[in-house]
Amino acid sequence: MNEQLFDLVYQSVVNRDSTYDGVYYTGVRTTKIVCRPTCRAKTPHAANVTFYRSLDDALQAGFRPCKRCKPDENGALRPDAALAAQVDAIITARFSDKLTLPQIAASLAISPYHLQRIYKQVTGLSPAEKTEHIRLTHAKKLLEQSDLTIAEIGAEAGYGSPSHFTSWFQRKTGLSPTAYRNGHTGGD
Repeated sequence: MNEQLFDLVYQSVVNRDSTYDGVYYTGVRTTKIVCRPTCRAKTPHAANVTFYRSLDDALQAGFRPCKRCKPDENGALRPDAALAAQVDAIITARFSDKLTLPQIAASLAISPYHLQRIYKQVTGLSPAEKTEHIRLTHAKKLLEQSDLTIAEIGAEAGYGSPSHFTSWFQRKTGLSPTAYRNGHTGGD
């Protein structure tokens, strides 16, 4: 690796920038540990670092995977993206419940602040925005494809009160649930 490229990659390690995450792995010669460039462990001195193009190369050179950033887990996903995928799975499975940020964070054993920050960084949405998106998609599908009442659809989407569901749906789509249903099912 030439000196200019080394400096670029090392700077991404210093800044914990994800540009080279999955492209290079950071081998720390003094500890014999290999990390992702985004690892939150103490930044190693440049003189102690060797960059590897693959995790296998680093392992063959005698390094062991970091227990903090776990470069050997999550496949091509960074740990933050893997966390976001776990949050998505929880939200998808439980969107009709009264799901709060502290509940999601507790189920993943992390702080709500950390969860909110990482999830928004990875997806561009907050967990609450993602929940609302899934609820809206589900409500639209039920309005288009089922004969359930508006109250029943509201309950399925996680709203206990039909009036709350109706006002939320209208705020999100610009149409009442009945108008949406009539526009998509050929009704009056």
